[in-house]
Amino acid sequence: MRLLVDTNIILEVILEQAKASEARALLAKSDEHEFFLSDFSLHSIGLLLFRRKEHRLFRQFLNDIVLHAGTRVASLPAEAMESVTETAQTFNLDFDDAYQHAVAEKYNLTLVSFDTDFDRTRRGRKTPAEVLS
Repeated sequence: MRLLVDTNIILEVILEQAKASEARALLAKSDEHEFFLSDFSLHSIGLLLFRRKEHRLFRQFLNDIVLHAGTRVASLPAEAMESVTETAQTFNLDFDDAYQHAVAEKYNLTLVSFDTDFDRTRRGRKTPAEVLS
């Protein structure tokens, strides 16, 4: 399955939050799934970790998830930003969720997230547990 991994899935693992084991179990399945991360997620994770002075964690994330695990980074060209606006207005999403949704649409990816806001969209989302079952 081709999966767009939302920012919150990665942060669960990095920050050792409540659903970290579920997220980690999904990310361990790189032999079964093609993982994608939006450029927005990559930059958001960097921004958060740099603010916390966690440069080492960002470097580890880059190496473990992006460079060595083969996760591809997907982005939207400027011409596609209108779809972000339309998605935000249609489904009452904030910018980051609308961007994730637009990336999933453009590349025909299944969105994996803990964020229930995506449930309002036609595309929807799956949790890590749903993908693993």
